[in-house]
Amino acid sequence: MQSLRERYPALGAPLYRRYWNASLASVGGTQLLMLGQGWVIYDISGSTWDLGVLGAATSIPTILMTFWGGALADRYEKKQLLMVTSAVTAILCALLFILVLFDFVEVWHVWTIAASIAVASGIDWPTRQSFFPHLIDRSMMLSAVALNSILWQVTRMIMPAIGGVILAVDMSLVFLFGAIGYTLMIWALLGMRIHVPGTTTDSTINQIKEGLLFIASKSIFVYLLTLSFGGMLFASSYTTLMPAFATLLGSQEAGYGLLLSISGLGSIVGTAVVGSVTLHRSYGSVILISALASGIALIGFSVAAISNSFWVAATFVALNAAFTSVSMVLLMTALQASVPDQLRGRVMGIHSITYSLMPLGGLFLGALAVPICAPYAVIVTCFLFLIVIGFVTLNGPIRSIDGALTRNLTEDSTQSTQELNQ
Repeated sequence: MQSLRERYPALGAPLYRRYWNASLASVGGTQLLMLGQGWVIYDISGSTWDLGVLGAATSIPTILMTFWGGALADRYEKKQLLMVTSAVTAILCALLFILVLFDFVEVWHVWTIAASIAVASGIDWPTRQSFFPHLIDRSMMLSAVALNSILWQVTRMIMPAIGGVILAVDMSLVFLFGAIGYTLMIWALLGMRIHVPGTTTDSTINQIKEGLLFIASKSIFVYLLTLSFGGMLFASSYTTLMPAFATLLGSQEAGYGLLLSISGLGSIVGTAVVGSVTLHRSYGSVILISALASGIALIGFSVAAISNSFWVAATFVALNAAFTSVSMVLLMTALQASVPDQLRGRVMGIHSITYSLMPLGGLFLGALAVPICAPYAVIVTCFLFLIVIGFVTLNGPIRSIDGALTRNLTEDSTQSTQELNQ
């Protein structure tokens, strides 16, 4: 345990450790929810288009709410906001459990509940991003970001495998366990004696404007966000079509869960090695090279799916996840280290749009897959992602990021905030 805390010093902070354990339960519930929603819809209709619409229902409300959610996170007490969003999500998961259990569920039910949960997520995600830095010393930021990433990766590895078995037994149970996960999050927050008040009383419109002006004033933020958005929209969105890939590979529910679990395993491996390049002068180049490698691996996955080679496809899934993890953890660390506390909810809230773009990209993929099938659709979007990488590499300052620049950005961010407030 001591060596683990040396590797990830944020675990030595009691409040963060309690928050991380609670998040493990709620994020695990989220993974089961996502797994179950996709499978229920595909079980009802067998349509990749319906899966794409689910992606849109999951992402569009979150994107629209994120700007307001970031402003709320900077205005109100953060722990209370997290308790409210967790309660709303738990109730909606329970409703979906009842609908599936009694065989009342229809495709539009899943879409509607997914959209409602997405509204809550639009407040929840920026609040989480602005809450956890108050539980640690600033020197623990990288380890906390990595641990937050591991949180998603571990659940992506374990929960789909478990969920695949649960789906085969009773589809409704995945939603019941999702509700339990968010209930545990509420219970843990109730036991945390911490008060993180808002840092502004300005109007919501002015708050959002201030956050956007801050980002626009720093080209490094613009290009990092462009890379992050492009990766999720064009590359990582393939996971929304995983039920179709599992069927194409002849693996059904068990293979569906296994492919998602292997993706989680690859992400954990990527995060485990990311610490060795954190302060290297090639920090920015590692971000770009990892993003490029993730896109190439995804093309390999699509070719393997066309060839009906399950284990080859699974290998490329793991490689894609590992390289994506390295790129995203380093990218998020650079952003977190560069944002002043008074703007953290809004700026990191805008970054959290990244994860909403993944299911939104699924809508585009779902439509594209109808005439040309899922593997060829993914190859097309991979090439679009490679274009994004080429653009930010040739035009942006990402290549110049190193440990020293990250520290300088922190100083520049404070100065920019002071200028914006004048």
